[in-house]
Amino acid sequence: TYLKMYQESVDDPKAFWDKQAERLDWFKKWDNTLDWDFNDAHIRWYEGGKLNVSYNCLDRHLERRADQEALIWESDDPNVDRTFTYKELHAEVSKFANVMKNRGIKKGDRVMIYMPMIPELAIACLACTRIGAVHSVVFGGFSAEALKNRILDCEGKMLITANAGIRGGKSVPLKQNADAAMEGTGTESCIVVKHTDDDCKMQSERDYYWHEEMAGVSADCPAEEMDAEDPLFILYTSGSTGKPKGVLHTTAGYLVYTSLTHQYVFDYHDGDIYWCTADIGWVTGHSYI
Repeated sequence: TYLKMYQESVDDPKAFWDKQAERLDWFKKWDNTLDWDFNDAHIRWYEGGKLNVSYNCLDRHLERRADQEALIWESDDPNVDRTFTYKELHAEVSKFANVMKNRGIKKGDRVMIYMPMIPELAIACLACTRIGAVHSVVFGGFSAEALKNRILDCEGKMLITANAGIRGGKSVPLKQNADAAMEGTGTESCIVVKHTDDDCKMQSERDYYWHEEMAGVSADCPAEEMDAEDPLFILYTSGSTGKPKGVLHTTAGYLVYTSLTHQYVFDYHDGDIYWCTADIGWVTGHSYI
């Protein structure tokens, strides 16, 4: 029960959080469960441990769930949908991780994602975690100026977008916004998903189509061993009380939290189909999609 779990967490926090961390697969177990000090404002989870988010979301399920549905996508058009098994999603994520590596992205680089709610958005996020790149998803409804401010603040090296998005039957010119946002930034490359039939400008030696980059790329990409406190992603506040602030989430603590809350808050059981309507540009969608 909730009260029993709560009491366990109060009586022996270390034992409680050690137990919760066992829901993940680790390359190396942690040395110190929790280190915090509110005087100098730091908190560190599972120091010394090594793991990978993509591995936990995909690889560890391949032995028993390779052919089970991992992602079901319903589009703006009710007649269009796509489904990925764990095996298929693992292959797509590994391939796009190699695409990014081929374009010079390495561990610690920041990758900006400005996309509609399509499967490639989830694939891009997981691919970043696979190679240790720090991703930052920018809500697809934001303006070019809002995107540019986040690119500059993050020092984004790559931008992943789509030629256009569809919201309520209307086309949103994402690539056009992205072009304006990238002016004067250090963005070295832009990967573009051709999501609709809309035309978009492509700048030579900077812009590349997703489907062309994915063609012929190997689906073999071992997951990078990440320290528990390595940066995972940056998500910006809405800016309703001033300039948007980039909130940095680290690897192990975030993954334990999302796994724990997904199970208990949503009462998830093996075999259930979980549906999330939240946009990945906000932390709810980011966590539970």
